[in-house]
Amino acid sequence: MMVNEGIRARELRLVDHNGEQLGVKSRNEALEIAARVNLDLVLVAPNAKPPVARIMDYGKHRFEQQKKEKEARKNQKVINVKEVRLSPTIDEHDFNTKLRNGRKFLEKGDKVKASIRFRGRAITHKEIGQRVLTRFAEECDDVATVESKPKMDGRSMFLVLAPKIEK
Repeated sequence: MMVNEGIRARELRLVDHNGEQLGVKSRNEALEIAARVNLDLVLVAPNAKPPVARIMDYGKHRFEQQKKEKEARKNQKVINVKEVRLSPTIDEHDFNTKLRNGRKFLEKGDKVKASIRFRGRAITHKEIGQRVLTRFAEECDDVATVESKPKMDGRSMFLVLAPKIEK
């Protein structure tokens, strides 16, 4: 924001600290009026014709803006993506362990990326990997929604699950 001497416009539409219009004034005249009430001259609408400047306490204004931004950041929810690695030849017990971990992540509110890495000749049977991922998604159906279907990326296949939002 442009403040006091940083304002380059010759003429300004001036608004005083109470919100009343003072009309179009020269920059020097506006600076004098602001100095008289011991406040700053702040350019609030630089693209208007003529630019609009307001007389206010700039330090207090900046403090309030920072407070609002901090409050907005506090209300944000950070979503992490956790990865669960499976294999096309995964056994029942290992699958259940990975499933339990995936469900735990989803219940915490994180997204889960389930991936399968194909090794050697296993890549010729992509349908086996797809079946494992589909089963994983079906088992997590009560706590998650499928955000992206199983798809290949090089030698690995993955799908993304997002936690269901309770209303």
